[in-house]
Amino acid sequence: MTTLDAEVLVIGSGAGGAVTAATLARAGRRVVVVEEGPWVDPDALEPFSLEEMVAKYRHRGLSAALGSPTIAYAEGRCVGGSTEINSGLWHRLPPYLADEWRHTYRIDEFSPETLDRYAEGVERELSVSRVPGAPPPSSAVLERGATKLGWRNVEFSRVFRYDTNGRGVKQTMTRTLLPSALDAGASLIADCSVTRLLRKGDRIIGARCRRRHAGGAVEHITIHADHVLQRSGVRHGVGAGLKLHPTIKIAARFPQPLDHDGVPMHRITEFAPNLTIGGSASRRGHVAMALAESAGDYRDALDNWEHVLVYYAAIRSDAGGRVMAVPGARAPLVTYRLTEADMSRLARGLVHLGEVLLAAGATELYPSVADGLVARRTEDLVAWWDAVTRRRTNLMTVHMTSTVRMGEEQSRTGADSFGRVWGFRNLRVNDASLLPDAPGVNPQSATMTIAARNVAHFLAEA
Repeated sequence: MTTLDAEVLVIGSGAGGAVTAATLARAGRRVVVVEEGPWVDPDALEPFSLEEMVAKYRHRGLSAALGSPTIAYAEGRCVGGSTEINSGLWHRLPPYLADEWRHTYRIDEFSPETLDRYAEGVERELSVSRVPGAPPPSSAVLERGATKLGWRNVEFSRVFRYDTNGRGVKQTMTRTLLPSALDAGASLIADCSVTRLLRKGDRIIGARCRRRHAGGAVEHITIHADHVLQRSGVRHGVGAGLKLHPTIKIAARFPQPLDHDGVPMHRITEFAPNLTIGGSASRRGHVAMALAESAGDYRDALDNWEHVLVYYAAIRSDAGGRVMAVPGARAPLVTYRLTEADMSRLARGLVHLGEVLLAAGATELYPSVADGLVARRTEDLVAWWDAVTRRRTNLMTVHMTSTVRMGEEQSRTGADSFGRVWGFRNLRVNDASLLPDAPGVNPQSATMTIAARNVAHFLAEA
């Protein structure tokens, strides 16, 4: 048994954990970060490839929230978490949503002005910016279709650093904040899962961990700590408030080949915040899976996959879900049941997505609905309204939030306004779990902004 000591133990190295570790290490705190997944060099694997999915995704990308319908989800399980596998899109928490959450959950120091101040600091460090020059054709499709229909659309910034030639490199946590934390004296232990938090009264005094070494050897580690910032491990007020963005897709075929390297940065916001339209990863494997979810004869489209791109409509749902620990299982059980209103929103989103893609010049639309009609004209979209049912619809998501809501309304939250878990003096959560609801946009900005705010508060009082 190996024993280590730390002033602060950070469990999880994703967007929130990386902000936490870097800020505390720079402030002179003795920080140990543990991450259940491996360290994978950010340049070692092709983005959105099968090899990356196997190496970096939880369950190799085969995860699902059980319900009717089941919702497939993708989550990073590696050093850097989902920042290593996502599109890098950056959208600040909308001010009206910050105000809504502040009043509903009584969150202290949560005004849009306060959050913007912390967001600016994170954005400077990560070189958040827009694509220099014209957008790639895959993104211009959304802009062109929305403009033709008179719909609002926006180009999102990205967590990318661009060189003088316009070449962009995604600023994942393994490229930015985690190396900064290590340079400031933090330690990071990869392939190390926490099996138990050690409790003494209302304090967490450390954690027992299980580290996997190359070759299969297992090392048991006990880490003693004065403060613990973690993702899970307690039950009261935790796990029952899961929120996500259910997403329905279309594989759209165009007359000309388009780019397939990245993810479109344009989003259609005409129906926001409850419905957003955007583009997805569209490598050959993604295109094949999207085409297969429709009943149409897609063989010719697959043979010409360079002409096919995958787009989506995502909703903010009324539904909620749960993340539950199951005795004897290493992974939690995730459940999520959509409401009838959610199913109606998804049908509306699919039709609007079809409208904009046809307006942009698509010739064939393959919806992610079993036995869904392949649409070639606007009139064909009418059939999709009744096709979006619980039995026929294939959904996915990449954004999971809200299992430890923050705020001073104890009956509705799992942690206070700054992430301290109710009932504990020194246990904090500092990731997307704190968001009171799914924000309707990529939550990385909100997660990192709130994490930076919470760490500043921690340093002021601890």
